[in-house]
Amino acid sequence: MKTLLLMLLGCATLLVACGTKPDQTADRFIDGKSLANLTKTPGIWVDGDGCEHWAIDDGIEGYQMNRLDRYGKPICGRLQPFTLYGPDEAGSPVPDPI
Repeated sequence: MKTLLLMLLGCATLLVACGTKPDQTADRFIDGKSLANLTKTPGIWVDGDGCEHWAIDDGIEGYQMNRLDRYGKPICGRLQPFTLYGPDEAGSPVPDPI
């Protein structure tokens, strides 16, 4: 019985892995658009480890990615942790509820 359960779980995992991946270059929410349209200057958010991330707020949604040097390594240790520097709002007709 335990072997059958493990086999079914394994098959279900394989089926889930075969699904199509959604397009992650587009916003699919209320004001759906290509993420290339976020033309405002992003801010820099510094996490607790001191590593920097590009951050931009688009109303309800927000986007961030690691800030990397020219060699692909994270930029860390230069700015105060848990701080947001610069602008981060892209502008959206959808108000931020928080």
